[in-house]
Amino acid sequence: MENEETDFLEKETEVVRVLKNIYDPEIPVNIYDLGLIYEIDVDDDNNVKLRMTLTAPNCPMVDILLEEVDKKITSLEWVNELDLKLVFDPPWDQSMLSEEAKLELGLL
Repeated sequence: MENEETDFLEKETEVVRVLKNIYDPEIPVNIYDLGLIYEIDVDDDNNVKLRMTLTAPNCPMVDILLEEVDKKITSLEWVNELDLKLVFDPPWDQSMLSEEAKLELGLL
């Protein structure tokens, strides 16, 4: 059981690392620190479930961001399948920014 938990945490950490290397083309901050990732789940079959949002529902970069997330997560050799959903509930706001993002954007 402990090995399974460790394995899960390592895989989730790897997904987060990948997400921290994907940047919103309009904002110089990665999508994880922007608070755009609402859920990361890795199941026993190495399927990854991601729920994410955008800073605005009419974001012109939606296709580019979703494609990059899909491509980079599915390129992890252990990932079997990616279930990527774009959601807008709850709506994104600045309170979802990490401390690093706030610092980068001059909000601290």
